[in-house]
Amino acid sequence: MTTKLLLEYDGTDFAGWARQPERRTVQDELEAAIATILREPVPVTVAGRTDAGVHAWGQVVSYDGEALDPLRLNGVLPPDVAVLESTPMQPGFDARRDARSRTYCYRVLNRRARSPRLRGTAWWVNRQLDRAALDACAAALVGTHDFTAFTPTQTEHVRFERDVFVAQWREPAEGLLEFWITADTFMRHMNRVLVGTMADVAHGLGTPEDFAFLLTGRPRSEAGATAPPHGLALASVAYDG
Repeated sequence: MTTKLLLEYDGTDFAGWARQPERRTVQDELEAAIATILREPVPVTVAGRTDAGVHAWGQVVSYDGEALDPLRLNGVLPPDVAVLESTPMQPGFDARRDARSRTYCYRVLNRRARSPRLRGTAWWVNRQLDRAALDACAAALVGTHDFTAFTPTQTEHVRFERDVFVAQWREPAEGLLEFWITADTFMRHMNRVLVGTMADVAHGLGTPEDFAFLLTGRPRSEAGATAPPHGLALASVAYDG
């Protein structure tokens, strides 16, 4: 039997998803919890690796083994990780390989005063951002583009083209902006560099046309700064059916 887990976690105190020597990671915590119940090591596969400080609202994990009650898993998991669903799947289901798209949300608090309530989940930008410029940049992202400018120069990626299905800014509350993006796959730091660069454009440092030009495979040095990790969350992962 293969099992699919839906996870939520607060990435603040994690060094990211993937296991790292002498660092606290989500993968280590989850695999330890499963092993505690099943009494044997059980490796898991994740739909999308998240970096240090990045959150998840709808991360998906798969493993070979019986489906466990989320309440049992949550009883041995730390407070900043929770299993929302545990679903038996056909043997061979792979959370990463079978995913058709991932959706991320990046929150920006754009007002003069900081927010203690949102300090761990939104990037506070107290300079005024031009919403029309943000929208124009987001519109340019839809389609297939070369995102070389939006990932670190030192990288293990060999393919830099990505298919973006949805990219839009929303304003769920006054002063709170959310950037939503859905694509087939993402590269390391890609969303955070996109947001950092769009924020620069919205502050008058460049134009939406300059931003669109970056999508032709320009070098990383021509894009903007990397936005901080705490504003980003993996919102959901989509599969056939």
